[in-house]
Amino acid sequence: MNIAQNQSSIERQQTLMRLLEQNGRLSIALICEKFAISEATARRDLDALAEQGLIQRVHGGAIPVRRAAPEQPILQRTNEQDDEKTHIGRAAAALVNDGETIFLGSGTTVLEVAQHLANRTMTVITNSLPVINLLAPQPNINLIVLGGMLRPTELSFIGHITEQALYELRADKVIIGTRSISFEHGLMNDYLPETQTDRAILNIGREVIVVADHSKWGTVSTAFLAPLSRVHTLVTDDGVDQEMVEVIRGQGIEVVVA
Repeated sequence: MNIAQNQSSIERQQTLMRLLEQNGRLSIALICEKFAISEATARRDLDALAEQGLIQRVHGGAIPVRRAAPEQPILQRTNEQDDEKTHIGRAAAALVNDGETIFLGSGTTVLEVAQHLANRTMTVITNSLPVINLLAPQPNINLIVLGGMLRPTELSFIGHITEQALYELRADKVIIGTRSISFEHGLMNDYLPETQTDRAILNIGREVIVVADHSKWGTVSTAFLAPLSRVHTLVTDDGVDQEMVEVIRGQGIEVVVA
């Protein structure tokens, strides 16, 4: 049955949001049927809602935007998605060649990458205290440590001193995590001061690899980090929605599903 055909675009979009909350997904075809509008009008309504960060556009329709849960301290996150992080860490480590210079960021997923690199031969730059502690005893790792202000919850060094050091460095590959991955909003984090440092980190890499389990996909967080176009490779687990994977690949980004 058609919903009121004489609604304004704003009223229609508000009704669309209610329908999306009820159904969990809306297709263009269903919107056209319920509102007696053209496909072009339905797409414009969805695009307008997506630009406001209210929905996630997918092929043929839309799904709700999930807001990432508040980030817990790193020591409390160690066992979250533990199996997924192990698979992701192994797959990301396989993208690194012996002899390369790589940057390893903070977070539990990147720490898992470091676990799989511990016996390799390379140069590692890092601002992560757990990565430093893990790799410092390894004789074949040339470890470059960035100082700065310690963020206690993440055990990472951030801020002006860290960013100044980054200006002097270059890496073959940068491997970082992220709090959220959104088609419309790109990479996002919770904590703005660390986001500023992460932007400086992205600038030193010839290639950027983002490691993120499926729970980070299709969510939004507080602070914008970078557009998806800054990423060369995304490494995730097999719990990720395949349709999202194909959309990302359609943007020319390699997606490795571990």
